[in-house]
Amino acid sequence: MEVHGPASESLRLSEHYRQLTDDELIAIAQDTSDLTEMAQQALETEIFQRKLTIPTPQPPTASPPPDTEDDQTEDPYAEDRVIVQIATVWNLPDALKLQALLDQAEIPFFMGEEKATRAEQVTSNFRNGVPVGVMQIGVPWAQQAMQHYEPADEPVTPDDQPEEDLAMHCPKCQSEDVVFEHLVNNAGTGDGSAKYAWTCASCGSRWEDEGVETKD
Repeated sequence: MEVHGPASESLRLSEHYRQLTDDELIAIAQDTSDLTEMAQQALETEIFQRKLTIPTPQPPTASPPPDTEDDQTEDPYAEDRVIVQIATVWNLPDALKLQALLDQAEIPFFMGEEKATRAEQVTSNFRNGVPVGVMQIGVPWAQQAMQHYEPADEPVTPDDQPEEDLAMHCPKCQSEDVVFEHLVNNAGTGDGSAKYAWTCASCGSRWEDEGVETKD
């Protein structure tokens, strides 16, 4: 009968990490919270023997766009940095849910008039609705990240105050099954402007435009 003890477990772990690639070891070392103390020691030993360097992950940072008109006119990319509202959240759980989706897509966002970059920092009253915005250049990616966002609390919008609909439609078949492909830089225009390239998954049509359309 084979006996499993601390010594045999340590040898097993050492052999396991020895068979992994450098990239695999680095990936595991960046989050060792789920490893046992013995596994962490075996991992550290293998990393030391290979003389690997474990990078420290840096959280994404976001800076609000310039507030003055002079700064925007001098900056050729100011229009891309204009904040566009993509949603309104009415409670903290929905704000956290939307925050998780945007974080996963690595899209900086701003909540409320105070332009909070984290839902926990919002000081506005959620009962009045807290607007969530992203920079104009990030809107297409934000749309894709929010495809499965379903808020738990969203009041009916009055007819005299309709919310902006950011849905994109195919200009040929009017389908909403539209996929953002890539950003098209207009080299040579000198104004830093760009267009968005789209493809309709329903009819296959392709086109470029200035950004997000709005329903009448």
